[in-house]
Amino acid sequence: MPYVYILKCADASYYTGQTTNLEHRLAEHRAGTYEGYTSTRLPVELVWSQNVQTDNEAFLLERKLKGWSRIKKEALILGNVDALHSIVRQERKRREASKKKIV
Repeated sequence: MPYVYILKCADASYYTGQTTNLEHRLAEHRAGTYEGYTSTRLPVELVWSQNVQTDNEAFLLERKLKGWSRIKKEALILGNVDALHSIVRQERKRREASKKKIV
């Protein structure tokens, strides 16, 4: 079953990824098996994961989360749904205000 996950890196940044074998993929990240973002920011810690039904759903969710702000990811990690809703409302207001300035 596919998973989408978020790792917290040693430099306090977040990495979002997807896999069909979460434990194996975590071991690869922790060992620095592949050169890339996490291999230069070890150690890493799994802070959030969710299993999804299909590979396509995993791909879409990963893309969505990668576009989120740090504060939005942290609200998700903490399971703070109220904060997520508040952040979304604030982001929407900022977008609407910037559109009015353009017009």
